[in-house]
Amino acid sequence: MGEHIIVSKQKNKDNLSLPAFSISNKNGFIPQEEQFGKDNTYSKTDKSSNYIVKPKYFAYNPARINVGSIAYQNTITPVLVSSLYEIFRSDNNIDDVFLQYWFRSEYFYKQIQRLQEGGVRQYFFIDKMRESQIYLTNVSEQNKIGSIISKLDKLLTLQQRKLRQLKLLKNALLKRMFTAKKSPTLRFRDFSKDWKLHKLQDITDRLDNARVPVTASKRIAGSTPYYGANGIQDYVKGYTHDGEFLLVAEDGANNINDYPVICAKGKIWVNNHAHVLQAKNKKIDILFLMYALKFLNMKKYLVGGGRSKLNAETMMKLALKLPELDEEHNIGVLIKNMDVLITQYKYRIQKINKFKQFLLQNMFI
Repeated sequence: MGEHIIVSKQKNKDNLSLPAFSISNKNGFIPQEEQFGKDNTYSKTDKSSNYIVKPKYFAYNPARINVGSIAYQNTITPVLVSSLYEIFRSDNNIDDVFLQYWFRSEYFYKQIQRLQEGGVRQYFFIDKMRESQIYLTNVSEQNKIGSIISKLDKLLTLQQRKLRQLKLLKNALLKRMFTAKKSPTLRFRDFSKDWKLHKLQDITDRLDNARVPVTASKRIAGSTPYYGANGIQDYVKGYTHDGEFLLVAEDGANNINDYPVICAKGKIWVNNHAHVLQAKNKKIDILFLMYALKFLNMKKYLVGGGRSKLNAETMMKLALKLPELDEEHNIGVLIKNMDVLITQYKYRIQKINKFKQFLLQNMFI
């Protein structure tokens, strides 16, 4: 790399009023005020010893480059960074976009591991950057490689934005549909009756007595999903329940802020870490009930310390406002469809990420 980079050590000797930045492994160049707040200590210090980073220069933290704290300065004006940072630009033999992605490759990471030095804290100073080896094709091909991965990044950003919007829309719907008022502010056409308060014990049966816990070593492999507090743990032979059920974590929930409530159909095997509920005489739509329970703040009903528990008696006395059955069905289907969309976007993001990682591993040697 040494023959292709030009190092900069330009200090802010005239104490110019330039914006101060840090570098994060997620966001690249980030304003100090945004990262540490407007009243951070650094914002009040003298900045004459800080380095100036001009546009089209790279900068990195030599103590954190191993976790990706290196970035490209793509603003139109110079910025300031700590004097601890290393700063350089590439020569005309390297395309800057290509180089940005090369820095994210496994090949570069291995060189950091090989060349960094120090005791408890490892450093990768500019002399080590110079020692790094990079295999280069012509600039035209570099540009094409950078362009392909850049397009994938833009596609990822678009998919992630859509996913965030879907989640926000779903949360907005939940807040407007599940309300403490007599009826929600947002409803399907042709529904106007007030929602009625019901206790869970009045609309469901608890079938916990049929649960059977089986240690992993004693399970017989099969096609029946074996459920615990947080979902499917295994597939086994036989079953404990057959029908349509809600499984509510009793203890061992992996997220008490998004409490595990799962809709399960057909033959299932449930261990003793999930309560099993079944609707009474079709008085309630099971899908609607799942979302109604998930919308509740379950934390205030839990007992215990490190391993929180939802006691059966407490759960069955939970009070929920419910509409008529047809409206329940419509709400359940609507939110379920949104969940399907959210899952699809997550899958797309995962596939794009995998393809991007494949390119990073195979286009840089």
